[in-house]
Amino acid sequence: MMQLRTFIFTSVLLPWILSSAAKDEYMEVRKPTKDTVNFPDYDTLRDSDTDPAAAPRADEMPTCLLCVCLSGSVYCEEVSPEMFAIPALPKETTHLYARFNKITKIRNKDFADMATLKTIDLTGNLIAEIEDGAFSKLSDLEELTLAENRLTKLPMLPTKLVSFNANFNHLKTQGVKATAFKVRYRLIQNSGLLLLQKLTRLAYLYLGNNELTAVPQLPESLHAVHLHNNNIATVTDETFCKGNNSHYIRTNMDELRLDGNPVVLSKHPNSFICLQSLPIGWYK
Repeated sequence: MMQLRTFIFTSVLLPWILSSAAKDEYMEVRKPTKDTVNFPDYDTLRDSDTDPAAAPRADEMPTCLLCVCLSGSVYCEEVSPEMFAIPALPKETTHLYARFNKITKIRNKDFADMATLKTIDLTGNLIAEIEDGAFSKLSDLEELTLAENRLTKLPMLPTKLVSFNANFNHLKTQGVKATAFKVRYRLIQNSGLLLLQKLTRLAYLYLGNNELTAVPQLPESLHAVHLHNNNIATVTDETFCKGNNSHYIRTNMDELRLDGNPVVLSKHPNSFICLQSLPIGWYK
């Protein structure tokens, strides 16, 4: 009987067991392998919205990715990440609007190769310093707006300027030369010649809400002059007119604002005789 059981096990059961084990091993090998995906640990990631160190800086990004560039105009208004300097501009730029950022200084190199510029608007920044030659190469610049900044003095302005706006700054009389808007002197290199250049196209001058104590010399081309809310206490017959010429008329000037200054206009009856209209606004 024992021999019979041994025969049955070796001849029937053993081959079946071995065959089943081999099949299981084969099926295990045939199972598809799954790719392992390692998901990031979000607890250790830095969020650029909450961690300033993780966010790219404005000066590290291409200008036309940071701003909007459209047909020669560049719009960099309220840029995020924050903008602290004038960005590198495309060569064909004619109009720059970089309002409401945190630009603190304008350097000579910022517009050195931008002769095509016609408009610059830097309203609402933190500009406290402008290097003297910053605008010297902008031969076609017509409109310059520096309102709502921290300027105490003005640099040399381009000679083709039509409109200049520096309202709401900290401009002082000693920081604005008496001839700042009337004449410009240019030294020709290697020749020693000193040429006189006039801002003959300047038509709109806005210097309201500053700390001026005197009226600068004004070119004949001006149509509108805003000097309201300064510290101007007096004017003379020569400030706007020519005291020795009763026939002189300022034919271009349509609008003059002096309200908000300590000057008492009634004490200077002949100071505005050459104007076609009296200063607008409320006065003492």
